[in-house]
Amino acid sequence: MDIYTVSFFGHRNVEHGTEIENRLDTLLHDLITQREYVDFLIGRDGDFDLLASSAIKRAIRNYAYGNTHFTLVLPYMKAEYRDNEKSYLEYYDEVEICSESAEAHPKSAIQVRNRNIVNRSDLVVCCIQHKNGGAYRTIQYAEKQGKKIVNIIDEN
Repeated sequence: MDIYTVSFFGHRNVEHGTEIENRLDTLLHDLITQREYVDFLIGRDGDFDLLASSAIKRAIRNYAYGNTHFTLVLPYMKAEYRDNEKSYLEYYDEVEICSESAEAHPKSAIQVRNRNIVNRSDLVVCCIQHKNGGAYRTIQYAEKQGKKIVNIIDEN
């Protein structure tokens, strides 16, 4: 089976949420209907992650035919997840704790997790509106790794 892995990164705060969601809807439709199997990887650290998660769930409901997997990748065990594991597992197909970042210093854990996700990805979808912050550094890393990147802000 040909598994195509797609990850999502964006700033904690985003503008133009409706426009971003519409662009995600189009991209996700194409991915799900044109690929044999799509594995979606995402964090849960800001506005873009929540927008993307909602769009992924909607696209899976509307277009998927058993050819998707949706994984939340946490940088370490979080109390919110530990206390609400059942509801997380009802929303995501899988929740994983990145072993590399779980052992890293807490201040670097999210960046370590992000690099791990990038390394596993065929496509990196991002929402980069300014050239600073963790999401921007993650995309710089993805570029150095030669990953295919779609900045949803740049899409027409």
